[in-house]
Amino acid sequence: MNKKGPIVIIEDDMDDQDILSEIFKELNYENELVFFADGVQALEYLTHINIEPFLVLSDINMPKLNGMELYEKIHNNEDLRLKSIPYLFFSTSAEQKHVIEAYSRSIQGFFIKPGNYDRLKKMIVKIVEYWQECESPNYIKNAQ
Repeated sequence: MNKKGPIVIIEDDMDDQDILSEIFKELNYENELVFFADGVQALEYLTHINIEPFLVLSDINMPKLNGMELYEKIHNNEDLRLKSIPYLFFSTSAEQKHVIEAYSRSIQGFFIKPGNYDRLKKMIVKIVEYWQECESPNYIKNAQ
């Protein structure tokens, strides 16, 4: 996990992209934000860059390639899987079957975006700070 890497946000709602951009700007994290409107664009980016992202925040309901399908493609790609990139669902709603399916596939988190700006900001802080504290196998090995 590259804690200084970009945060990839896959969100097809432009208003949500704007709100998230504003929140991350206010929080002053050093990570670059990289937005994609669909899973196909995100997969292309993730498989063709040399940079290792810090986090992926993905909507679940998207055109072309939904969040679950995208996660499967990432998980089945050995190069991406070895990068230990936390993949979190970040959606406006959640059906119980989606939450069960996500966790049965080892998704690292499923969050419902609050409609309130301040609550959303607090949620982002919790998510980012949690993952900043976590260790991953490739970085523990390199630190020894």
